[in-house]
This record gives sequence, structure tokens and C-alpha cells, in this order.
Amino acid sequence: MIAGIENTCYYLYEIDYMNNGGNMDRKLIFLDIDGTLTEGGRDMPPLSAQRAVKEAREKGHLVYICTGRNYAMLRPLLAYGFDGFVGSAGGYIMCRDQVVYDCPMTREQQDKTLKLLRKNGIFCTMEGRYGSYTDEGFKEFLAEKGKEDGNSELLRWREHLEESLDVRPMEEYDGEPIYKIVFMCERGDQLAEPREALEEEFQFCIQDEDDRGVINGELINRKFDKGRGVERVCRHLGIDVEDTIAFGDSMNDVEMIETAGVGVCMENGSATLKKLADEICPAVTADGLQKTFDKYGLI
Repeated sequence: MIAGIENTCYYLYEIDYMNNGGNMDRKLIFLDIDGTLTEGGRDMPPLSAQRAVKEAREKGHLVYICTGRNYAMLRPLLAYGFDGFVGSAGGYIMCRDQVVYDCPMTREQQDKTLKLLRKNGIFCTMEGRYGSYTDEGFKEFLAEKGKEDGNSELLRWREHLEESLDVRPMEEYDGEPIYKIVFMCERGDQLAEPREALEEEFQFCIQDEDDRGVINGELINRKFDKGRGVERVCRHLGIDVEDTIAFGDSMNDVEMIETAGVGVCMENGSATLKKLADEICPAVTADGLQKTFDKYGLI
């Protein structure tokens, strides 16, 4: 059978199963990666999380990654067995081998954004589908500002650079479409002009802001977010959003947590996100996914 036809047949069967006498308790589970499925910047979930994902799928649930990472950075996790993913904070979505949403920046948006951020002394990392490209001096900035613990997102990016998770110097950028820009600066006033010019088209999602002079965030196209990623997967599969459960830990998970039928924040997560969540899950390092999957009858 031709691969595309085989995939289409699989989805038609799955939708029919869900709507006609299948397991009515079947859930669609969405997992953030850094700080949720794995420790920040890592590509190997703890054994308890690996078992939880495997057992949930064996029980008939569908498990999706839902992450700010681009495809290149999330791809190592797919080896642990997932039904699909929402990548680039909702900008690139796959259900098994089928692309169901693909929304990179236009080249005009990309050029305008980089010009404004750099004009204001803001470090940028552009994320494409297959590679990420960072400004000269960004690694040194991270090394200086990340000497102390306390900024998980900052340390995650430092590890990405040092461990070469396909984060390349900007001069190696080959023109591939860009989905998201991660930015870092020292002062809030540096963001004033970019916000005024770009906020109609892009959300400024601030991940971390601390007293060591680090403001760390993401510029995300207003056409998508993780919450709308959840909705797009549900529409594609014919599953009610109320039958979803989502796990996250940081501020780019807000829309996902608010959209899902049940939104779960990790104990190691953002204090703000905890207030919005339906449930607080033990930390990723304390077998949180396994314990909460068990609590909700997913395994």
C-alpha cells in the first residue's frame, strides 16, 4: 500500500473507532519536553516517564509531544514512541507521518524582527525545522549570566549550545523557513521598541526574568500557540478537546494548559502556571508523569 494512502486509512479507522463504540475513556495526552518529559535540555526521559508513555499507549491512549522545540530538537524523543507532535510552539504539527499544520514566518517578518531586536542589543536564536541559528556572542552571554543556578531556561539554552544540539552560528544560516525566535537581553527597556512594532503579529512570551540581568523569552506568531496546536490535533483526529490531558511547566505552556480538558503543571514549573492548572504533578525528577498517569487511570 502507498504510504500516504496507508496513513489516511489509519486515521479514518481511528476516527471511526473513536466515534463508534471504541474505548470511550480513551484520552489524548500532550507532553511538553523540557522540565516535563525530561529535565531541561535533555533528550532522555527518566525510565518512569518512558514506562508511563508506553503503558498509556498500550492501553489505547494517544500520546503527543507538545513543545517549543523545533523538529530537529524534538526528533530524538520520538524514538521513545509517540503518536505525533506539536512542535515550534504550535507552528509545525505532525500526526504520525502526516503534516497537518505548517506555518513559518514570512521572510519579510523574519527580516523586520531580526533588525529590530538587534538594533536594541537583543541576542537572537532563530529556529527553523531542521536547524537553529544563534547570534555571535550569545554563547558568551549565556556563560556569563548562567554561572549560578536558578534559571532553568537559561541553562537549557547553554546546554543546547555546548552539547551541539544543532544550534549553529548565524553565519551558517542557509535560508530555511523560521518558525520562532528565542531572545535574550538584560533590560526590559530593550524590548520597548520591538514590542511596539511587532506585538500585533507576535506574542512576546517571557520565560524568565531575574535579578541577575536576564530577560529570556520567545517571539511566537499569533497565528498559533500550543493551545491551538491541541485543538488542531483534536480536529484532525475527531477527538473532543474535553478528552485531552496536557502536562507542562513554563509560560509557553499557558494556552495548552488552559485549552486541555485537564491541565497539569509540574511541581518544578512556573508559579504562575501552577495557579492556572487543574492539577499539580510531582516534579519530572520525582517520577511525576508516572504517578499522575496512574492517578488519572491512564496506565
